[in-house]
Amino acid sequence: MPDLFRPPVPDASQPLVRWHQLYGSSAALALAEAAAADSRPWVVVEPDSRSLERRRAEFAFFAPERLRLLSLPDWEVLPYDVFSPHPDIVSERLLTLAELPTWRRGILLVTADTLLQRLPPRSYVAGRSFTLAVGDTLALEAFRARLVEAGYASVSQVGGPGEFALRGSLLDVFPMGTDSPLRIDLFDDQIEAIRRFDPQTQRSSDTLQNVRLLPAREIPLDADAVRAFRRRWRTRFEGDPTRSPLYRGVSDGIAPPGIEFYLPLFHEETATLFDYLPADTVVADTAELAGALTHNWEAILARHEDRRYDIERPLLQPAELFLEPDEAQRGIERFPRVEISSFKVEQTEPGRVVNFP
Repeated sequence: MPDLFRPPVPDASQPLVRWHQLYGSSAALALAEAAAADSRPWVVVEPDSRSLERRRAEFAFFAPERLRLLSLPDWEVLPYDVFSPHPDIVSERLLTLAELPTWRRGILLVTADTLLQRLPPRSYVAGRSFTLAVGDTLALEAFRARLVEAGYASVSQVGGPGEFALRGSLLDVFPMGTDSPLRIDLFDDQIEAIRRFDPQTQRSSDTLQNVRLLPAREIPLDADAVRAFRRRWRTRFEGDPTRSPLYRGVSDGIAPPGIEFYLPLFHEETATLFDYLPADTVVADTAELAGALTHNWEAILARHEDRRYDIERPLLQPAELFLEPDEAQRGIERFPRVEISSFKVEQTEPGRVVNFP
């Protein structure tokens, strides 16, 4: 008799397992128990953001300390939108992308639409990150230029991820992937202390010996990246590029709203989430996933058709920015899988079928 606290998991001899008759939060309990007892990482794919937030809350209840829980959230902007994702969302995404190459255990939560997104290459986040430590020598002007190239915004007072403020011998910076800003005290050109602080009260709290700074965006804005963007834009689109505010903005070293939908123009090649995952990752999805992938792809095509006639904002083709549903399904099938549903079935398809009592 199958047990929610010891659910069967896929292995080399049986790479596909179907869990059935799981109602309410019982699927989350089974997933939490399976992932906590497994030495492999797990990816749980939810149909939409609402389902993801519910599943995140369930995991926090069932396994608050046993599981490392990661999330690659949706941008929460529509395809080809003229808005960029909120910095808090970008911060969480970059933290997850930075951790995945060395990720070994835990659960990663993603939605169907996020699964379709093309991502920066694996080398991007690691190559654009840098570490500061107490005792390091720091040339302020050179470091300020480096932060700007990494996408950080210079402000008078730091309030959100991706911002920094320079005041005399104090450097305040809110690194992406963290929940609080840092205050770096300098003595001449040497880092004397690194402290967390409250952006509301400006009061410092605990000290750190070192800190890792992730890039502020999923696109690079250094001189080489800007030149590559300009070259690929001219190759990809006809007409005078200077008529486009996007082209002019990137040429000036800024990130215009919606620039995320031009990601392939900044990189030699893009990646997918499947490229970031360890080979032994277990993917858990539901019977609704195929329909959710198709629905999201149709929405992408409709948005492209609605917006592709603006000559000042030419669009990349959907397949350049997103995976088609069949590609995403093939990516999932590369990994050991658990398919979850609430109804009872008999053994009629390949794979092990388990009906929980």
